[in-house]
Amino acid sequence: MNQEIKQLKKPPYVMLGLLFFATFVAFLNNSLLNVALPTIMVDFHIDYSTVQWLSTGYMLVSGILIPVSAFLLTKFTNRSLFITALSVFTLGTLIAAVSPTFSWLIAGRMVQAAGSSVMSPLLMNIMLISFPREKRGAAMGVFGLVMIVAPAIGPTLSGYIVQYYDWRVLFEMILPFAVVVLFLGIWKFKSVMPTKPTKLDYLSVVFSTIGFGGLLYGFSDASSAGWGDPLVVTCITAGVISLALFVIRQLRLEIPLLNLEIYKYPMYSLSAVISAINAAALFSGMILTPAYVQNVRGISPLDSGLMMLPGAIVMGIMSPITGRLFDKFGPRILGFIGLTITAVATFMMSKFGIDTSTGYIITIYSIRMFGISMVMMPIMTNGLNQLPNRLNPHGTAANNTVQQVAGAIGTAIFVSIMNSKTKASVADQLSALDPASITEQVKAQVTQAALLDGIQFSFVIAAITTVAALIFTLFVKRVDTSKAAQAKIEAVPVSDLK
Repeated sequence: MNQEIKQLKKPPYVMLGLLFFATFVAFLNNSLLNVALPTIMVDFHIDYSTVQWLSTGYMLVSGILIPVSAFLLTKFTNRSLFITALSVFTLGTLIAAVSPTFSWLIAGRMVQAAGSSVMSPLLMNIMLISFPREKRGAAMGVFGLVMIVAPAIGPTLSGYIVQYYDWRVLFEMILPFAVVVLFLGIWKFKSVMPTKPTKLDYLSVVFSTIGFGGLLYGFSDASSAGWGDPLVVTCITAGVISLALFVIRQLRLEIPLLNLEIYKYPMYSLSAVISAINAAALFSGMILTPAYVQNVRGISPLDSGLMMLPGAIVMGIMSPITGRLFDKFGPRILGFIGLTITAVATFMMSKFGIDTSTGYIITIYSIRMFGISMVMMPIMTNGLNQLPNRLNPHGTAANNTVQQVAGAIGTAIFVSIMNSKTKASVADQLSALDPASITEQVKAQVTQAALLDGIQFSFVIAAITTVAALIFTLFVKRVDTSKAAQAKIEAVPVSDLK
């Protein structure tokens, strides 16, 4: 089949339901293992730098394959992609669940990532052709429920399972759901997106792999190894160079792996910038908040996850509502209000202290999540609305890749800021004390107070970062979704854009 991608007359709700559930399981799986890492370290007798590969390896495979998803969505039918991706994910889950050694567990996680990385782009593309532009907000709001809530409830669920059961249950409970959805997909899934002949440029894949993989690994490792670590410097440098070569090659190819002309659409480009900043701020909060609750306040991982659960519930409730509000009011007002709430709440989190009440922490964190829920989907949807259907695979692939890279960079930067401030604070406080009075207990108290200083300072920087995104929202314009405007979007060649 070789034809232009057209809007469907009626949304395939059964297919969308299967895709939503499969994507939810994939996103949930991605965040489940973080709390279980200490237990896995004990079981396999490995150190933290080794066990961290369960998260790093998963992220690297996803970061490498997501840019290729545009090619896969163009070349293969969505039915074959869904069945193949979910089969691969299910196989990876089975390998991880029965893994006799850590190497097998790593292999299982990477196979999982190879399958799950296609789920999100596939779901977004089918949604974009299932709903007209004027109704996409509500649909994408439900997608926000999957993308944000699943990772948010992962640590809580994981904390409970690890505390009362074996970590293998994290994989064993996902396996039956994946198998059921796979068989339902084989039975009910149909191909609704046309395919067309296209070639895979292998050199682009190499540049993409080294570029995005190098950046993701380099920035992720920088948060623990430090910015001066030779491996970190090498990975980031190789990533930047390869990414530059990747961009140059895409602009010269007749059929690029990732069509970068999507950035000629101004609202899409602006949404990408805002989404990247927002992703960095979001991931920073997901790192800094547990660090404060567990390491400063001494609260258990399970209780820490339970404290953050109300925020996840707020986001779950708000995502569909925000989508409908977007359809009615547009992205600018929602983005401005949401980022204002996020910036204020983030700054208030910088005032958390040793004696801050649990109720206050939960309230401010939930308010912050409420603000974030008003931003992500409306801004992203408005940007995608400006793209013609033929560029949807490239728009979603670029969007998902940028958010992953931005999240990794944001996490590395904010953890680095926290660590630097903590070290400086420890040195300042110890220098002010009589050396004879510095006992192990005093050192522990100083370290706790210094870590609090580092977290507070990082939250201030995160608030300033959010304000930067807030300023960008003032330039957002609502994309015209009338039928005449949609026809014009589909008809105008990218080369005619200015």
